Amino acid sequence: MDKKLSGLIFVFFLAATLFVSVMVFNQPLSQLTRAKEEFIPSKQKSLIFAWPLNSSIGKPVNISVFLRNENGFPLVNKNVTLSTTLGQINPMKAVTDKSGKATFILTSSSPGIAEVSATAENTYVLDQKVTIKFE
Repeated sequence: MDKKLSGLIFVFFLAATLFVSVMVFNQPLSQLTRAKEEFIPSKQKSLIFAWPLNSSIGKPVNISVFLRNENGFPLVNKNVTLSTTLGQINPMKAVTDKSGKATFILTSSSPGIAEVSATAENTYVLDQKVTIKFE
């Protein structure tokens, strides 16, 4: 009888704790236990910029990638990798700073159009791409 009573008291306090938690935080319990989307890069809201868009062979082009989450806030200390169809990127990987920015330099030894795309955390390929013309 003692074990049954102890079990019932435990179940009662567990249910009461869950009820109070939901009422105090005013959120479903799954919101408290789920991984935060705040730290996941957004493929749509992240940005990639290049300057200049037309360059001479051998001249550097500055490329900046701004990682943002779904709410538009910058993501810090995230790995960004660039890929290009023409030229060489230095460095190939960079880590975002406190403003969510990672910077790269693209150079090409041959004429043509380079299409540059970015990947965050080796998983999230950004929707936006940038093209640079080397003459």
